[in-house]
Amino acid sequence: MMDKIGGDRTSQLYGGLLTFLRKCLFKVMSVGPIPNHIAFIMDGNRRYAKKQNSGEGAGHRAGYSSLMSLLRYCYELGVKYVTVYAFSIDNFRRRPEEVKYVMDLMIEKIEELLKEESIVGQYGIRVYFIGNLKLLSEPVRFAAEKAMKATAKNNKAILLVCVAYTSCDEIMHAVQESCKLKRKEIQMLLESQVRGGSTVGFRQQKKISDLVVHDIQESYEDGLHGSEARHLLEGSYEDNSDDIARTCDCLIEEVEVCEKEMKASSIELVDVEKHMYMAVAPDPDILIRSSGETRLSNFLLWQTTNCLLYSPAALWPELGMWHLVWAVLNFQQSYQYLEKKRKTM
Repeated sequence: MMDKIGGDRTSQLYGGLLTFLRKCLFKVMSVGPIPNHIAFIMDGNRRYAKKQNSGEGAGHRAGYSSLMSLLRYCYELGVKYVTVYAFSIDNFRRRPEEVKYVMDLMIEKIEELLKEESIVGQYGIRVYFIGNLKLLSEPVRFAAEKAMKATAKNNKAILLVCVAYTSCDEIMHAVQESCKLKRKEIQMLLESQVRGGSTVGFRQQKKISDLVVHDIQESYEDGLHGSEARHLLEGSYEDNSDDIARTCDCLIEEVEVCEKEMKASSIELVDVEKHMYMAVAPDPDILIRSSGETRLSNFLLWQTTNCLLYSPAALWPELGMWHLVWAVLNFQQSYQYLEKKRKTM
């Protein structure tokens, strides 16, 4: 009994010492620029399970434990936004039993995140689920919506979980939503024109032109030629000067309306970006993909133009604090270059 108590105390002291040393290290690192947003591609859970001669489920559970540790390190370091690629739309093509296991595990871990003593409660994390959530089963979607609602008032840190997500789907969604909005704006503009009678300008112009031509034709029929016809023409314009002025005003109004229509019908870059799933967060500063792969695998293609890519050889469950430290040090070394590239965009 005494040996057990002594062992527990030793373990607590050792854990406390490691925490203290980690915080000291992070304090020193914070002298340099700290990334605002880090994204993770969690690759290698199944290979890790195979390496350990255990089932695939054990690999996913080990991956979740690694995620919790890395989230803690990120938030202690001062990183506000963390994005994780949890489940791709393409992953639905895997064996049905594996997909079901991952979805059930997701529900279980979401419930754990909502507990008061969880990392979400400790660090005041707001959780977003990013992607085409309509593709999820009802229980998973309900759990995701519950988590987003429960953490909506947290603002100290942000966790974005990309599930049922691909970058192609995100871009297509943003373009479709931009087109819908522009179509609605154009429709509203046309309706306001009809209500305001802005099309009267061209009709008024035609009416006055026809009146002048009619007067000239009558003058020729009456035998007037040369200077007499010219005086009549000038008189016709003088008599209709007020109408002509109103016509000019209407034409100016028509030009302004046409300019508004052209502006309303064009889709700008900002229109697409504000409809992105990831519009709730700034672009990542670092993208970390485990298992040594350098492919983005259809993840954040739009947002990673000026992003540092770090690909350690470790599988996702093997990823730890030192991998994160090394990624941040690389970011600090490249910071001036990355900032210069951003400013030239």
